Amino acid sequence: MWRHAQSPLLAMNSMAADVTMFTDDSVVCEGPVQPGPSFWDWAQRLQQDGHPEAPAPLGVGPELAPELRAVTASTFPSRRLQSAYLTWVLREVVAGLPAGVRVHVHPTRATGLSEDGPLQAVHLAGEPTLHVDAVVLASGHLDAAPTPDERDLVERAGALGLRYLPPEQTSDSDLSVIEPGETVLVRGLGLAFVDLVVLLFEGRGGRFEPDGSGRDGLRYVPSGAEPRLVAGSRRGSIYHSKTHYALRAGRPPLPRFLGPAAIDPLIAAGGPVELREQVWPLMAKEIAWGWYHELFRGHPGRVTVAWEEFATRYAALDWDSPAMTDLLVTAVPDPVDRIDFGALDRPLDGLRAGDLAALQPLVRERIAEDLRQHVDPAHTAHLGAFVAMLSVYTEVSRLNGAGVLSPRSRAFDLRWWQGFFNAVASGPPGFRVRELLALSRAGLVDFLGAGMWVEAGADGFRAGSETLAGAPPVTARVLVDARLPDPSASRTGDPLLASLVRDGAVTEEVLTDSDGTPLRNTGLIRVRPADGALVDAAGRVHPRRFAVGPHTTVKVAGAFTRPGMNAQSLRYNAPWPVRCCAPCTPPRRRRRSTPLPIYWSDWRKDRSSGRVTASSPVIT
Repeated sequence: MWRHAQSPLLAMNSMAADVTMFTDDSVVCEGPVQPGPSFWDWAQRLQQDGHPEAPAPLGVGPELAPELRAVTASTFPSRRLQSAYLTWVLREVVAGLPAGVRVHVHPTRATGLSEDGPLQAVHLAGEPTLHVDAVVLASGHLDAAPTPDERDLVERAGALGLRYLPPEQTSDSDLSVIEPGETVLVRGLGLAFVDLVVLLFEGRGGRFEPDGSGRDGLRYVPSGAEPRLVAGSRRGSIYHSKTHYALRAGRPPLPRFLGPAAIDPLIAAGGPVELREQVWPLMAKEIAWGWYHELFRGHPGRVTVAWEEFATRYAALDWDSPAMTDLLVTAVPDPVDRIDFGALDRPLDGLRAGDLAALQPLVRERIAEDLRQHVDPAHTAHLGAFVAMLSVYTEVSRLNGAGVLSPRSRAFDLRWWQGFFNAVASGPPGFRVRELLALSRAGLVDFLGAGMWVEAGADGFRAGSETLAGAPPVTARVLVDARLPDPSASRTGDPLLASLVRDGAVTEEVLTDSDGTPLRNTGLIRVRPADGALVDAAGRVHPRRFAVGPHTTVKVAGAFTRPGMNAQSLRYNAPWPVRCCAPCTPPRRRRRSTPLPIYWSDWRKDRSSGRVTASSPVIT
């Protein structure tokens, strides 16, 4: 996703000032805090140096120099420019390693992993096998072959002369099969959908220009090569827009209601814990605490009582109690200023229309209002809630990592929480939302509504939704599932991981109910929570094989880390002090008081040279 070889139109989903790869004083870890420049700091350095076109590592090269010059703290940079930052970070880390430690990068694919006596043999494509002491699999998001249902749909579509694009990274999809002017059904309205829109419209020569309204609106100027999209999903609306303002009241005091005082006793009791029943009231209260802290402290004219009084009364009440409802209604007169979890989770609830054309202005109105609240500084409470959601995500992940959530809660409640978090906290930047509204007004993107359904027939794909119950279905010859594939080690296209699965050296997590009923195969690699060691099909833990990342059962937030936020990914993978007594002795792992392990498994001795080698066995 972050490689340079992709469309320059594809942008990051974070602002330049909100991305860092370095620890800072906010990060709680036993290893040393080693600060470094955020993306924005790095860009400013190059801008101030006056030679952004210089060859790397002094600059980014002429291809990216114009964008670099225009970057601001609130810019959403291209993914290619982020790739340049990540490349620079790797160079800096390697350059700063202690004497006696060397990094060997093998720009090829690892195809297999086997035992060779006490060593691990890493088999490479086109290179000699590496013999190492330990291996860490840091494969990131894995591609996966279509599921049986998706394969069946591909075959049925082919037999009927239809075209179906199953889930995959949108930038890798063959969109040439979509012809100009034809109607395309799209399932999914998340970030993969946004990428699809970018590539099918701007990517085919269309452009956006101001519509002359003076309200920051856009008009789409078509190229003639674009299709017409009809898109829906379970929620029926795009993710909520990114916020485009700063906190007025500063970061809320977090954690407040969902921190160690609440989580540690649940872990100590050993479970089982039901997330929705036992933990969600505290999650909701914590997120709302962030919202109301910003509202009361940043916009005191919009409330009827002082913050100190409100905070005291709020803290004493249960989230879902009538007394809490009364407090919020009395203290916050305008309903717009009260957090509404139902509207955040199900933005089209209650919306009905007789046909597709009648639905479009209704959906656009809700999307436009959501955008207004996320860019208008009068509504910075949204950002307060976002910051609190990050804190909640960390604590829920800690609870999950401790293994005390019930199997049913892990199978269903966690999935709901991840989807809710993505919809609220991982939406597109505001300029993408404006573009989608412009395309909708132009009749090139129609929204199908919530509860989308699709079926294939001789006349093509037919689609409808609960929002359009009773309306004629929309038909099309093309269906695109605009989302990443669900995690699946057993369906992965990665040859190394696939071979480990076949050999039983890696196994997927299968959640079963208390009575033994299978609930869900998560597709994630089973690892020991304490250190990420691989667990095989027999339940044995391998002492020299480790894995870290979103493909494992130890889930950390997949987004880039924000400076000053004690980010979960930095705490989980924070650096340890390097104390190499000799080139062949990797650093010793030290115990820590909290379950936030650091992976030293990527430190190994290259037996052919007698040198300690850092980084994953292969960086591709």
